Amino acid sequence: MNILMLCNKSPFPPTEGGPMAMNSIVNGLIEAGHRVKILAVNSEKYHIKEKDIPKSYKEKTGIELIDVDLRIKPIKAFKNLFSDKSYHVERFISDDFNKKLIEILKKDKFDIVQLEMIYMAPYIETIRELSDAKIVLRAHNVEHLIWERIAKKTKFLPKRWYINHLVSTLRNYELEAINKVDGIAAITYKDAAFFRGETAVPVVDIPYGVNPEEFIPNYEVKEKPTLYHIGSMNWMPNEEGIYWFLKNVWDKVAKRNPDLTLNLAGRHTPQWLMNLKKRNVNVLGEVPDAKDFIRNNDIAIVPLLSGSGIRIKIIESMAMGRTVVTTMVGAEGIQYSEYENIIIADSPAKMVEVICKILNEPNEARRIGWNARRLVEDLYDNKKIIDRLMIFYDEIIKTKKDITYIN
Repeated sequence: MNILMLCNKSPFPPTEGGPMAMNSIVNGLIEAGHRVKILAVNSEKYHIKEKDIPKSYKEKTGIELIDVDLRIKPIKAFKNLFSDKSYHVERFISDDFNKKLIEILKKDKFDIVQLEMIYMAPYIETIRELSDAKIVLRAHNVEHLIWERIAKKTKFLPKRWYINHLVSTLRNYELEAINKVDGIAAITYKDAAFFRGETAVPVVDIPYGVNPEEFIPNYEVKEKPTLYHIGSMNWMPNEEGIYWFLKNVWDKVAKRNPDLTLNLAGRHTPQWLMNLKKRNVNVLGEVPDAKDFIRNNDIAIVPLLSGSGIRIKIIESMAMGRTVVTTMVGAEGIQYSEYENIIIADSPAKMVEVICKILNEPNEARRIGWNARRLVEDLYDNKKIIDRLMIFYDEIIKTKKDITYIN
């Protein structure tokens, strides 16, 4: 098949959640023998220099980056209060991006155009005008649910009111847009169930996949184990979760385990966290090799309170044979069994309890880590995931042909 991917940011380099999820699909499709062309937004927040993309990647994907200014502009944000349009989505509408898309569609014929996230939906009309390709929305999250959860946790009333306005317009846009595509590939079974309840469009869950052979597991737990968190800190739920953990959990855990160390890693670490002065808490910022970082630590903590979709760093920690302690929100979309391959704790008291317990039971940590690795091999192997995606592509293309034949 010939597949065009429209991306809200460059899949390369795969250094944070969105690009990692996109890149796993890109590589999986190419390894399966399909052609992939990438057209991606290049913004200030996630700006990639084309010269930094390897020649081999450019050759196999034909990747093109279009600069789009996604900065929040106060006047436009204020005017949006009197509009029913989604300010989240409006920022992604670009004449330059649309012109390049037109050029690509006129030059080549595609079987599938895959929209990476709802923010690429404004270009559906252009695709329909110039291509017979089936349009698939790759839904990394149910976007409005992320902001709905953030609004509920926002205490400053004027800010909460404004976020609720954004939630309302984004929800309306999202629910309208999902009925304009030919298929939805949600990243979790839970998100897939949500979409099935809102549209008659075919829906499948296609989770984030890894190549297990690239993740050498380490089931051992050091005599003096370390806790760790790794994740991009410019994603609001990550920053919110770490703030909550440091405020409500860490000091109580550290008091009962005076030699315990907490290592925090991630791109775009905020200044308040870089300036943090807490005993045995190491704020490392971006680390050179995420796999090495995970391998050299012991127990993952993922204290997410909001968000949607799947937590890529949880999947990777599980692939490395690590025990993960997270919340129900953090584990959403992962087909886990509690205390079998993951540990769930939603309250500060519960999180303190389970962390202290697992620190004192290294054999139990090894058992959970081993089971976590088996789960990844069974359900999150990228080769198996791409096979499912191709079956979905085939089904919606066949549906198109059948409908054409009947007409």
